[in-house]
Amino acid sequence: MWAVAAVALLAGGVLYARRGQIAPEAAPEIAATSAEAVAATAARVDRGVGDLDADAPQRTRALTPAQRLRERFEHSDDLYAYAQELGAAVRAGEPESTWMLSRVLDYCAGYAAAPADYGRDTQAIAGMNLRTSEAMVAARNRVGQRCARFTPADDLSYATIQRTRIRAAKAGSLPAEASLLGMDEPLQNDEAYVRDLVDRVRNSLDPEAFFAISPKMGIASSGRRNFYGPIAGTQFSELAWQLAACRLGLDCSPNSVLMTTYCANGGICSQDPNQDFSSFVFDAAVPRQGTEVMNDMVNGLVGGTRITK
Repeated sequence: MWAVAAVALLAGGVLYARRGQIAPEAAPEIAATSAEAVAATAARVDRGVGDLDADAPQRTRALTPAQRLRERFEHSDDLYAYAQELGAAVRAGEPESTWMLSRVLDYCAGYAAAPADYGRDTQAIAGMNLRTSEAMVAARNRVGQRCARFTPADDLSYATIQRTRIRAAKAGSLPAEASLLGMDEPLQNDEAYVRDLVDRVRNSLDPEAFFAISPKMGIASSGRRNFYGPIAGTQFSELAWQLAACRLGLDCSPNSVLMTTYCANGGICSQDPNQDFSSFVFDAAVPRQGTEVMNDMVNGLVGGTRITK
């Protein structure tokens, strides 16, 4: 049942983002809401990346610019400010910044659509006293705190997320291209393009691209393994691509965006607050007899050290 729920949660890439109409003139990036906000952001940027990363782990200092953007998304306490800091690069068409903006929109969409309702739903979940209530409330509170400055006026709709990802993909972001395929909205519909995209993702060893394409590699490709490759077409294959992303460097730690999103939006929560995604999958989704099969699938994608339960 967990695996079924996981596939349902991830199908389409941003299932929890509300679909809606957007004004034709609306920009794909989050516009600053006031001159003061723009000025404050500019001042922080002028002070340098070191100041912006003051609260991030020390190891981010040695990362590439793209990796640093990803780390800051994982660890920023204020994703509105982070989105503003991406603004200039997004307007200039920089692919990684545009992709990361789409991830912010995706992550915060459920909260931003109706903050008051989000808070009331969280309180209701707490009152249910379910086995997962405590973990789900903690995850939803984490989302609410990080996304607190977004409002419905920012239009974090499904259409805005999709449009931002199209822009990122056309600028050269492989994860954005992969996510569009996962959302059944590839840049091109011909089979040659799709085959090439899957090959490019596998050859890239980019953890974000692996995770972004994973919904399409699950039951969405059932019956087409010859087309999508040997690790496709089942619930386990989707999880294999996600576990491979973890092995390649995606943040899959207990409080990562990945674990928080699963729990906050789908109620798929580990009972152990210190459990990372890989451990959680093998503990809750993969039967003991399937561990060897899952290991082989992940090794087939990326090779290297085996994942064990």
